[in-house]
Amino acid sequence: MSDFTPNEMMTIAAARALKNDDVCFVGIGAPSAACNVARLTHAPDITLIYESGTIGTRPDVLPLSIGDGELCETALTTVAVPEMFRYWLMGGRISIGFLGAAQLDRFGNINTTVIGDYKNPKVRLPGGGGAPEIASSCGEVFITLKQAPRAMVERIDFFTSFGHGEGGDHRQRLGITTKGPTLLITDLAIWRPDPETKEFTVRSLHRGVTRDRVEATCGWKVRFADALDETPEPTDLELTTLRELQARTKAAHEGGGRS
Repeated sequence: MSDFTPNEMMTIAAARALKNDDVCFVGIGAPSAACNVARLTHAPDITLIYESGTIGTRPDVLPLSIGDGELCETALTTVAVPEMFRYWLMGGRISIGFLGAAQLDRFGNINTTVIGDYKNPKVRLPGGGGAPEIASSCGEVFITLKQAPRAMVERIDFFTSFGHGEGGDHRQRLGITTKGPTLLITDLAIWRPDPETKEFTVRSLHRGVTRDRVEATCGWKVRFADALDETPEPTDLELTTLRELQARTKAAHEGGGRS
């Protein structure tokens, strides 16, 4: 078995969560890498949709943004953004929304707007884009995040995308009928929400990761499942697929062409 990095483990664990028949609304960055590794390995028929309106896209390299021409060139079709949101997303036709976060709380609420006070922020982030609608309208939401106390916080500075709110049945009380965040994959562990409280709970630790390390890189009091698993290591196929995808991407974006 080849050695691997924590980020590679996170990406591959996220890819494994996707099924061949999923229709997935893909975020840029780690979610995009995970979705395309899934497509290139165990889920060749997965339908990948990006916010710019590309449906069934099969990029050879990872896009720099939702407006990357690679997405349109390899898509089955491209529709207008209003159609993407009104018909596809809000029409309940997308099973999985795959999102990243700048800040995340234990109930899966996401901040990608500002760090600090909204009117006088320490950092102004890219904003929500379509993520708020993805979080409420996709059948369920998967989140990828590199663990750090400043990213996994007790209380986010701004509610960009609604997860489980205050926990429990908060989504249902607001009339949101989709499942919300059902999976959090970090570079250290796999988390799932408690069935009752909806608080993210560690279900599986990646190879070599300790409970202490998870706790030291999380800003809330971590809950661990009674039966804690170890995440299966990446296979040679998974690692090769991811690394080749990243190499093609690097070459294309640095002007070296595609191999």
